[in-house]
Amino acid sequence: METPNRNRRIFITVFILFVALFIYISYDMSSRTTAPWNKPKQLERALPGELPEKDTLGIDSLLKEVK
Repeated sequence: METPNRNRRIFITVFILFVALFIYISYDMSSRTTAPWNKPKQLERALPGELPEKDTLGIDSLLKEVK
């Protein structure tokens, strides 16, 4: 079998680097986003222990009760 010429080696190297970069970016994006079925859990992770009660209709944005 003939050894690959210089252009082919460069192409294979660039292709492998591109695929590795794409895999890394995909993993990074997936780890920073929240799946739609996990949206309620997102607030728990962002503000642990400081969550308002589940019924927030009587609470304004400053967490004061509305009369």
